[in-house]
Amino acid sequence: QVQLVESGGGLVQAGGSLRLSCVASGNFFSVNSMAWYRQAPGKQRELVARISRGGSTNYADSMKGRFTISRDNAKNTVYLQMNSLKPEHTAVYYCYADVVLTSTPYSQGIQAYWGQGTQVTVSS
Repeated sequence: QVQLVESGGGLVQAGGSLRLSCVASGNFFSVNSMAWYRQAPGKQRELVARISRGGSTNYADSMKGRFTISRDNAKNTVYLQMNSLKPEHTAVYYCYADVVLTSTPYSQGIQAYWGQGTQVTVSS
């Protein structure tokens, strides 16, 4: 059983900052790429940022320069630092991970997992 548990969401005023965290726990071999997605009311879920196990990152264009994704492989944790927040950043933010459940010299068994989501509300 693998779980992703997010924390760090909440209510913040425009211009403020929040740092989201997501910890992967359970019985697995390792965690490959991790990412943050968000879903605003009435909209589809969209990618915010992704980070590989080696630390390579990519961001949605609208998030560049304002959000920073990072990870701690030893803690199986991914972070999202969000600065200069605006009301349009209000959404439920979801953690995503490609978890390696099994590994042999010839193949890996990988499964995708989602966290339960954490609400971020930015007031004007």
